[in-house]
Amino acid sequence: MEKQKWYKNPEMLIALTALFIGLITAFISIYSAYIDRAYAKASVWPKVEVFRSKGKDRFSYGVANRGTGPAIIKYVKVSIGKRYLQRWSDLPEFNSIYQSHISSTTLPAGEMIKPLVYKGEAVENILKIDKRLEIELCYCSIYDDCWVVSRSLQARPVEQCEVNSKQAFLQ
Repeated sequence: MEKQKWYKNPEMLIALTALFIGLITAFISIYSAYIDRAYAKASVWPKVEVFRSKGKDRFSYGVANRGTGPAIIKYVKVSIGKRYLQRWSDLPEFNSIYQSHISSTTLPAGEMIKPLVYKGEAVENILKIDKRLEIELCYCSIYDDCWVVSRSLQARPVEQCEVNSKQAFLQ
């Protein structure tokens, strides 16, 4: 009796086919989980914009979340030249303003905060300061994907939001 080669044995062919199908199924499952995770992350992406609004006798800064998920604001930096501000009142021109807290807040999708509102006749003085004022904001998604955005609206991804305590805006 002649001995059959192992690869010609019907049981071995069935076993190899089952192994092949199992490997393909595992690969498809892993890839599907990867795609599902990417979709879940994309469905809750925040997109924060820093903007200003001005009128004849009013001026304000606003922060809006135009994304699809909440933005967890980790820090804000406000500087004029090389000097970092900790509150709006550090500038004498901003002594009669309405302000709200912005650092370390969660901004829901489609919502807006106005951290500074000025109403009065000295708008021209504030506009002169505004030209030199830099605002930088770092925010994260619920999946800890983080971005830094400034008034230029060019968000750039970062590993995490870290700020020197001397540069952090406290208001």
